[in-house]
Amino acid sequence: MKNKFLYGESHLTVGKALKICSGKLIGVIGEQAQINIEKCKDAVDQIVHDQKIVYGINTGFGPLCTTLISEADTAKLQSNILQSHSVGLGEPVSKDIAKLMMILKMQSLCFGFSGIRLETLERIQWHIQHNIIPVVPSQGSVGASGDLAPLAHLFLPLIGLGYVWHNNKPTPSEKILSKHNLQPLILGPKEGLALINGTQFIASFAIKVVEELQNCLDHADIIAAMNLEAMLGSAQPFLPELHELRPYAGSKYVAQRMHKMLEGSEILKSHEHCARVQDQYSLRCIPQVHGASRNAWLHLKQLLEIELNSVTDNPVVFSKDHTISGGNFHGQPLALPLDYVAVAAAELGNISDRRIYFSLEGKIEGLPKLLMADTGLNSGFMIPQYTSAALVSENKSLCFPASADSIPTSLGQEDHVSMGSISARKTLYIIQNLQKILAIELICAAQGFDFRRPLKSTKILNACHDYVRMKIPKVDEDRVFADDINIALDIIKNHKLVQVVNEVTKKEHIEFKNESHEVFGIY
Repeated sequence: MKNKFLYGESHLTVGKALKICSGKLIGVIGEQAQINIEKCKDAVDQIVHDQKIVYGINTGFGPLCTTLISEADTAKLQSNILQSHSVGLGEPVSKDIAKLMMILKMQSLCFGFSGIRLETLERIQWHIQHNIIPVVPSQGSVGASGDLAPLAHLFLPLIGLGYVWHNNKPTPSEKILSKHNLQPLILGPKEGLALINGTQFIASFAIKVVEELQNCLDHADIIAAMNLEAMLGSAQPFLPELHELRPYAGSKYVAQRMHKMLEGSEILKSHEHCARVQDQYSLRCIPQVHGASRNAWLHLKQLLEIELNSVTDNPVVFSKDHTISGGNFHGQPLALPLDYVAVAAAELGNISDRRIYFSLEGKIEGLPKLLMADTGLNSGFMIPQYTSAALVSENKSLCFPASADSIPTSLGQEDHVSMGSISARKTLYIIQNLQKILAIELICAAQGFDFRRPLKSTKILNACHDYVRMKIPKVDEDRVFADDINIALDIIKNHKLVQVVNEVTKKEHIEFKNESHEVFGIY
């Protein structure tokens, strides 16, 4: 089906989840998924009718798993769990992350192992398609039994409680449902538990981590190439034969990108016989450092794709006679790679700051100290590097792995938890700091690039520099650098230099791919 994604049948990727979130792809419940959903729901109804004891269907939750619930009270039990578990605090997550949570939950529930009704899933789908997104607090999940608190808040509107975003303001969901002539749902057996068990909070943050870090990785290579030109660095470390001797996918991919962006540069040719034997590591080791961060990104993306197509509920219902109470809700499979990616993102900022500092020293022929001709009266680019140093240090302090911690909850029933929700949140925050560091390197690289004129770089890097200069004029005397940094930050956040590179390579028929190109995509 063109432009449609079949929940419970199609394979979900990071790119497809983002397309559903943006409305470019429409998620619908597939026909086979509907059959599976109804079959599982019938099994749950039979369990309740036969009074067979199954956790979460006719028992209490967590340490109350031995408390039996009558058939008459099973609906109340499911409503109670949404209310009692809605204990989240802190600033709300973004609308996109809350919407992604609903999309991921739809995929997981539509596999048909959770006992949820089609009617309930259709209401969640209605929220997604009408962009009526619940307000979800950011704090309160320990990442097992899944993301209980945020998911409880996410689905309060199903029963007429909680808040949804309306005109960018939290609005009581009951008011919005009434406006659309909808009644709150009365949840059936197992439904409340199915809604709140799972890793969709962690996974939704992980999707944004994958998306935003990919953009940072791409921009980091472009900005580093521009800065290398400004600092008269060598392109020798990017030759393919070197990286075939240590063939990590990330290193090979970065080296090929750097080589293509620098190939044919007049600036490079102008100093090919200079006395400088080799560059600082922040230039020479770009493929190894940027590439290692790409490897970490790739590892997370691969594991996340498994998670997006998994059942993370508990208990899992195979039939009325076969239910398993297990641990598929545990966030550890994502918590560990998210902490790994946090370090990878921080390191990308660390090496960027070193290039910034190196460009300011005044030790490179043709580059004035602090990247300004008239210093003394002017401080030049001295203080932007203070900010990059502060951001790098802040990121280092955030790199302690949240997944290394565990605090028992649920009266000891849940005695090991992942803290993956914290891993996810702080990793995204580190990436947002990284964007700012790269923005500072971008304004420094563009300034250094100006001092190499009238020599020309490559068509790719000239086009990138021209785009920056359309937005940020060359600096000849001190001004409010925060304004320049914020413009550069917008350039990075909006993927602008990546778009410029793509346009030039297409126009000039530059082959900008290798065997790893598709691997490092998100679709």
